Amino acid sequence: MKIIKVEDRNSILIEQLVTVWKNSVKETHLFLSDTEIDNIQQYVPQALAGISHLIVAKNGSGIPIAFMGIEGRKLEMLFVSPEERGHGVGKNLLVYGIQEYAVSDLGVNEQNPKAKGFYEHMGFKVYKRTETDEQGMPYPILYMRL
Repeated sequence: MKIIKVEDRNSILIEQLVTVWKNSVKETHLFLSDTEIDNIQQYVPQALAGISHLIVAKNGSGIPIAFMGIEGRKLEMLFVSPEERGHGVGKNLLVYGIQEYAVSDLGVNEQNPKAKGFYEHMGFKVYKRTETDEQGMPYPILYMRL
């Protein structure tokens, strides 16, 4: 696995990352319907293009298997391909984010308990909860900090 900071956010890479995002969300966000996932997916390319720091993990063949986006010291997104979960990819990305970008804050869907458990395992603690996500949708968010 190789971790790279993306400088060239070309359409091929964005398409590959959207696929990683969708596969990851289908596996971990069981509270979302397929229609909701499709609706959210429309905004993913824009989010990937606009995030300050986009970090990608690639496998030995150079194919993206996970990515994270960082804004300031906040982890805004972290998605891992389902077949790569449990192999340390997410951990390696998060450690990289903490070491290289001083990541200390994040938000996670309350309805994604495995992600919450992962972040707790990595030393994050919940300090705030909201009833809705940042788009005002009825998905409670847990805000966590190191």
